[in-house]
Amino acid sequence: MDSDSVRGIDRRRLVGWGGLAAVGVVAAGAPLVGAEPGQAAPAPTTPDARFAPEPSGRRIPPDARPGGAYDRYVAKLAAEDKFSGVVLLSHRGRTVLSRSYGMADAEKGIRNHEGVAVNLSSASQPFLAVAVLQLVQQGRVSLSDTVGTHLTGFASEIAEQVTIHHLLTSTSGLDAPMPDWQRVFNSREEVHAFHEQWTRQATLLVAPGSGNQLHTPGGGAGLAIAAQIVEAVTGTTYWDYVLEHVFGRSGMTGSAFYTRPQWLTDEHIAHSYMRQADGSRVDAVRNLDKGSPSPSIPGRNPGRGFVGHASGDGFATAPDLVRFAHALRDGTVLDRPFAELLTGAKLPGRGGPTSFMGYTMPVKIVNGGQWMFGRGGATGGSAANWNIYPDTGWVGVVLSNYDDVPMQEILQRETQAVTGQPVDPPGGG
Repeated sequence: MDSDSVRGIDRRRLVGWGGLAAVGVVAAGAPLVGAEPGQAAPAPTTPDARFAPEPSGRRIPPDARPGGAYDRYVAKLAAEDKFSGVVLLSHRGRTVLSRSYGMADAEKGIRNHEGVAVNLSSASQPFLAVAVLQLVQQGRVSLSDTVGTHLTGFASEIAEQVTIHHLLTSTSGLDAPMPDWQRVFNSREEVHAFHEQWTRQATLLVAPGSGNQLHTPGGGAGLAIAAQIVEAVTGTTYWDYVLEHVFGRSGMTGSAFYTRPQWLTDEHIAHSYMRQADGSRVDAVRNLDKGSPSPSIPGRNPGRGFVGHASGDGFATAPDLVRFAHALRDGTVLDRPFAELLTGAKLPGRGGPTSFMGYTMPVKIVNGGQWMFGRGGATGGSAANWNIYPDTGWVGVVLSNYDDVPMQEILQRETQAVTGQPVDPPGGG
């Protein structure tokens, strides 16, 4: 591996991005029994000038096609009640595979479909990074700005030493109290006030730039602080800024930080079904007294939060996440140098020698030379992941409203399908 690859994604590869674009048509192939075929806009019939010519001899790998190994694997999981949700594979702007399984709302008899929005948990964190980098691109903030440049009320060592770069790489050195996951919030104002207070209880545990606070209360507080900087600079709430300037610009009309009342009443939002200790599943948003038995999030129920925030619990549809990939590629949400800045490797990752961290997302080299970046997340009742393969123009999305799906195995099968080669399990995030 050359030094340029270690420092970040190859600039020449990102300039072309292989052809990431919005969803086209579902490739030919009969849907499997129990699967819902995707509903997507017709694909263009003429070559799209935004994409580089397809290299001669390159074809859709058999495992990625309808009826291929990946399709059959997910169908088997669904038949065994081990998967509920949506999987989508897009290549160079065309949907190659789209399948939907299970119920979005079992009580109302609403099935999952391609347009259903699922709780992303931590997989919504890159929307924060895009929001911050938009302000950097506009010259309104700098990644070297300290917390105290824009916010007040923090301990002096945090205000003077922790930078926006530290916040987006989870290397702020912060510690914070564990959030009260039993608390039921009842308004956006209550959630906002909580984050204002909670982040100002943070302390500096280690020197900024050292360690990694990913998946810790300190890391979550750092992301919440970054969101507060967005609010201070723009004069709007984080939720409204992302809705207009990230989701809106990307054409992500089915995605938002939905509130609990919307979750309960909007039929296009999938309910999250939490596996319980006795083996049953319960609807999280309709049973706020129930929590996850998972050791990593004991007792947590995302429905109690009322609305997600910087560290997670935004909602998106699978086609919208492909549109987000398109918007990153074509300069819609960030100019290309800033898109490169978003996805460039900043730090060693946790998934081996070819795994790195970009801003709020892992970046990985697969099959000895192909870049892959994206974000995953899991919470009570849901698991989600989206991957972008910029060298070859693939986007893979997995959205499940079950929390006990074998996500790492699914992602391994996805990567194997789109690269056409066996791979090690992708690094999570």
